[in-house]
Formats: sequence, C-alpha cells, structure tokens
Amino acid sequence: MPAIGLAAVLAGTLTFGNLNDNLVYYLTPEEAASARTAASDAERFRLGGLVEAGSVVPTADGVRFTLIGEADGSAVQVEHTGAPNQLFREGIGVVVEGSWRGEVFTSDTMIVKHDEQYRAPTTEDEEGP
Repeated sequence: MPAIGLAAVLAGTLTFGNLNDNLVYYLTPEEAASARTAASDAERFRLGGLVEAGSVVPTADGVRFTLIGEADGSAVQVEHTGAPNQLFREGIGVVVEGSWRGEVFTSDTMIVKHDEQYRAPTTEDEEGP
C-alpha cells in the first residue's frame, strides 16, 4: 500500500511539478497603478489588459498605446520597444513585461491574446455550400 501512495505522489509531482513555470501572472492596470508607489522604476513585472481603441501610435523604436483594465476601465500608458506582435491591434488583450519609467510603463516583451478558433481565409469569388 505505501508503494502505491509513493507512486501517486511521484506521478503527481512529475505531472504538475513544473506547472508554475508555464503560468503567466500579471497585474491589471488598476493593480499596477495602486502598487506604483511601492515599486521601484527598475522592478520588472507583467501588466495585462486591453489595448484602448484610438490609442495606438507607432514610434521610431516600437509602439505607444494605452492599456485599460477589463473590469474597471483604469488606464496605463505603455511604450513598447521593438516590433509589436503580428496580432497586435486595438481592442485585443495583451500582456507586456517591463518596468515603470515615471508615469509610463516601458516594455520590451509582448504577449498577445488570440482567438482559439481557426477560420479559413475567404475570397470574394468563393461559392457557398
């Protein structure tokens, strides 16, 4: 009987032991703004929310946009350096990683939330079923 328990613990550890390495934790704009006073400018963290419509501005080094909270509409100005993800656009959920620089969040890493459904591209001359 103890061997079965030991095998179950070993199987659970192998299966779920590295689960935390694969999870992406992030702060919402409201959480980041409220924790802003306690964080130093060099402290890196992840910030997630929706890209506000009309806020995306290309820059020489990347893109500037406003990230808003899904629940409360709080907003954080983000300056991302580097090419944005190909799926990046207004209204989409993103997680950026970086740190505060004054009142602006500067990031160098971007993860874009995408739809899990695949839709084949359609053409105008395609006939229906």
